[in-house]
Amino acid sequence: MQNLKCGGCAKTISNKLSGIKEIKEVIVEKDSSSVSFDHQSADEASLVKEALKRMGYPTIDDENGFMDKAKSFVSCASGKMSNS
Repeated sequence: MQNLKCGGCAKTISNKLSGIKEIKEVIVEKDSSSVSFDHQSADEASLVKEALKRMGYPTIDDENGFMDKAKSFVSCASGKMSNS
């Protein structure tokens, strides 16, 4: 995954993905820029990929444009602020 830089990013990603009913056991590893989760189908995995892209964290095989970077910055800041 791209744009995952800190604990704020990881917290936002974990919170958002945990809110997807079909997805369980979300683990975000900032050191390896990876996300793992339990799912039952390819459609459910696609939901996660789409959610990550909307938050500004495209997968390695997706384009990482200026808007994605800007969205990830906002997601990161939101995650950091929720730690307070």
